[in-house]
Amino acid sequence: MYYTLRMKRKTVLITGCSSGIGYDCAKALAKEYKVIATARKKEDVARLKKEGFEAYRLDVTKSEEIEKVLKIVLKNHKELYALFNNAGYGQPGAIEDISKEVLQAQFETNFFGMWDMTQKTLKIFRKQGYGRILNHSSVLGLVSLKFRGAYNASKYAVEALDDTLRLELAGSEIYVSTINTGPVRSRFRENAVAMFFKNIDYKNSSYAKEYEKELIEAKESSTAAFSRGSDVVIANIRHALKAKNPSPRYYNTEATWLLAFLKRALPTSWLDALLKRI
Repeated sequence: MYYTLRMKRKTVLITGCSSGIGYDCAKALAKEYKVIATARKKEDVARLKKEGFEAYRLDVTKSEEIEKVLKIVLKNHKELYALFNNAGYGQPGAIEDISKEVLQAQFETNFFGMWDMTQKTLKIFRKQGYGRILNHSSVLGLVSLKFRGAYNASKYAVEALDDTLRLELAGSEIYVSTINTGPVRSRFRENAVAMFFKNIDYKNSSYAKEYEKELIEAKESSTAAFSRGSDVVIANIRHALKAKNPSPRYYNTEATWLLAFLKRALPTSWLDALLKRI
């Protein structure tokens, strides 16, 4: 019996597994952990199941779906070792062009959905006496770029949530790690541009010409030349799951390291001058 328990794979729940980093992490971790892959669209869930994942439909903005999935996980596996809060999207657009409703929608997924998943999972971890929470932030939770105000704000909020959680959970066996990802090749930009066209009246904006140049004309291009594959994120996720004392923060990509350093080292006016050029 003891040998069986030792050999049992630990259960890791990942949100936002339809594509990109969430999907890549789910595939990479599947041989080491029992991955519970979730996605918002039922067609993505069906595809994940065909690929052999235990997969469930989960919209993190809906508390009842969170409760349902967590209940199923506990019923099937009796425990949950880790949660990777990966679900999220980018909403481009200048601050003055973003409506209150659009900003609220950005926060509902990127912040409140993450908070809801975290709070409900913490109840499980408290009963178990252990657990790991990995929250996906961004380099844009450390520095801000123009036309990314809604996304910047949502990720800054994640930073504050995680910083507070670490203090409150100190001394327990529940660890919180913030994943700060920079430019990684995925469908994130493609999806963000789609949200731009959906929610921003760019033709009547004061920034119409800049939008044309920075968002519309560049929509088919890849991310910056220094972008990386998701392998860099996967390596850090593995460390956060395996390390006896996981790092409180993981910087993914050289761009994240550089901009985080410059945020601390440069006067604000100098940093602003640099960021306006990116």
